[in-house]
Amino acid sequence: MTPHNDFFLPPRPSTPPPPQPPARTGPLQVFNPHAAGIDIGDAEHWVAVPPDCAPQPVRRCGTFTADLDVLADWLIDCGITTVAMASTGVSWIPLFELLETRGVQVLLIDPRQAQRAPGRPKTDRLDGQWRQRVHTYGLLAGALRPEAQGCVLRNSLRHRQRLRTYAAQHLQHRHQA
Repeated sequence: MTPHNDFFLPPRPSTPPPPQPPARTGPLQVFNPHAAGIDIGDAEHWVAVPPDCAPQPVRRCGTFTADLDVLADWLIDCGITTVAMASTGVSWIPLFELLETRGVQVLLIDPRQAQRAPGRPKTDRLDGQWRQRVHTYGLLAGALRPEAQGCVLRNSLRHRQRLRTYAAQHLQHRHQA
């Protein structure tokens, strides 16, 4: 009878070394030369265009309709054909729709995608410039935005759900009284 040793572990097979990242072959290729980046805020928007498009490539813009019209005109005067903006809250919707009606391609990005990126700036002004630069190289993926009829249906369903919630709350208050 051979002695049994519970503490004996067979030797581990050698693990291959971790894969090396591919070597860069050259500078990044520009996919969107006429791209802008917008940092959306509740009180103000920061807009960045390529430095050769305007003497002041970064601007602060208000959120009222007249301000958004001026912003859209400025982007078109700069020759901007595509814009990247984050989809936080509801502040982006009026600007998104305005730029779409003016013929500008709007890329709505998930803010979590931008937050995970290393080296991302932390100020609104720099965030707009960073978004513009990354969008120029085609490194941003757009979020799903339904067609116009889908948006109308989605808004109607959300409004209906809100009304049902409010009705239930009022009914509870009435029962409590």
